[in-house]
Amino acid sequence: MSSEKMENGDGVKNNTASLCGSNVKLRRELGLFSAINLILGVMIGSGIFVSPATALKHSGSVALCLIVWIVSGIISLLGALSFAELGTVVGKSGAEYAYFQAAFGKMHKFWGPLPSFICAWIYVVILRPAEVAIIVLTFAKYAIQPFTIHLQEDYKSMAIILGSLSALFLMTYINITSVKLFVKVQNLFGVCKVLACLIVIGGGLYEIQAGNTENLNKGFENSTTSLGGIAQALFSGLWAYDGWNSVTVVTEEIINPGTNVPLSIAVAVPLITGLYVFMNVAYMTVLTSAEMVSVPAVAVTFGERVLGPASFLIPLMVAIATFGCAMSVQFGVTRVCYSAARGGHMVEVFSYVNMKHMTPAPAVAFQAILTSIFIVVGRIDTLIDFASWLLWFFYGLAMVALLVLRKTQKDTPRPYRVPTVVPYCVLLISMFLTVFSVIDDPSMKYVTAILLILIGVGVYTIFVYHRKTPTTLLRKFTFLTQMLFQCVPPNTRDD
Repeated sequence: MSSEKMENGDGVKNNTASLCGSNVKLRRELGLFSAINLILGVMIGSGIFVSPATALKHSGSVALCLIVWIVSGIISLLGALSFAELGTVVGKSGAEYAYFQAAFGKMHKFWGPLPSFICAWIYVVILRPAEVAIIVLTFAKYAIQPFTIHLQEDYKSMAIILGSLSALFLMTYINITSVKLFVKVQNLFGVCKVLACLIVIGGGLYEIQAGNTENLNKGFENSTTSLGGIAQALFSGLWAYDGWNSVTVVTEEIINPGTNVPLSIAVAVPLITGLYVFMNVAYMTVLTSAEMVSVPAVAVTFGERVLGPASFLIPLMVAIATFGCAMSVQFGVTRVCYSAARGGHMVEVFSYVNMKHMTPAPAVAFQAILTSIFIVVGRIDTLIDFASWLLWFFYGLAMVALLVLRKTQKDTPRPYRVPTVVPYCVLLISMFLTVFSVIDDPSMKYVTAILLILIGVGVYTIFVYHRKTPTTLLRKFTFLTQMLFQCVPPNTRDD
């Protein structure tokens, strides 16, 4: 899919060649605090406020559900620490994409690069844009709620779509304009998210102190004994924790990554685990299991019962959490797109960097276009139904990549090295989740996931392996994109 650096239609060479060796590249702008907030920004989204009860539904009991949330946090930490080693060894942005390239890329001419391409195909073209669309739709729903009470449903739906597109435009502007601006906004939102979680936890502690423990005392009553049910419950918990690898997606923009990548993970993931567990305790204290499963937004119902006049804070919390989460997910996936384009697996111009702002502006704009399509089309929740299955398939493959790199690049310096037992544990967990969830619920969503992978194989075969690309069209597209975004190929050397 890579386009060549050729003359434009008038026979005049563009400025690509002359600027390629300049100091135009992504800069290391994220320190430790910003890296921690990036993880917080991606992990704390709408899920813990709106629909945390799916794990309760599959686990069947209060006690087992809390265990699921604790175990999900531990699994996320183990996976994140494994990714920390991969990030410091490979040293490139893109997370799984970069790791698959390093581990498997040279093994076979056709099959070697295929895992990287499929990963980029799923993440960049389908999964992350759909995820951002759902998050910004949730943002718009809660942000405009006070202003649409008296509107008819049709007008309310249109207002939500317009609000979503407005939020998407704003976060795209931030991500194109400046990494420093993104960092400032994300740091502010990260602090607000933690405060929001603490408000919920504080409300729960107040209810427990007042003696409202009837729901918690049910313990393991009605717990599931099905391995498939436990796998589904873990998937629900792990989906809420997803984003623990976000700092490794932007390794090239982390200051001192050898130290700050593992340290940010070691701080952020346990912090979020504690917040999630105690928030669920708070919810379960106030709401019965039946209520948690049935209400449209758990935190809103919780706020109405506990916070009284201050219950308006909950929709505000959800709006802040969702906007910050969507902005961070977009920030991360544009770096995957950037890395894939640099590796020849996406259109080359998506790896170009804006000369003034030093951001991958074409990749950001591409993600915004895909997301806006998902927003307008709607009915995309089914795409997220199999998201965890695909994610944990790739996470398991990343553990294989880590073990392969320990054999093939044993002499490469490793600023951080995770104990060997950890990637093996994460790999086994990945296999358990992907196999038993299908056994428990052999539905069409897994067929759809496999179909998307097979479509990716077809696209890879035609456009990447056999290079059947519309060269003239790509030249014109590259030229127009360069003119529109004032971007050039990056200098990838670390000065």
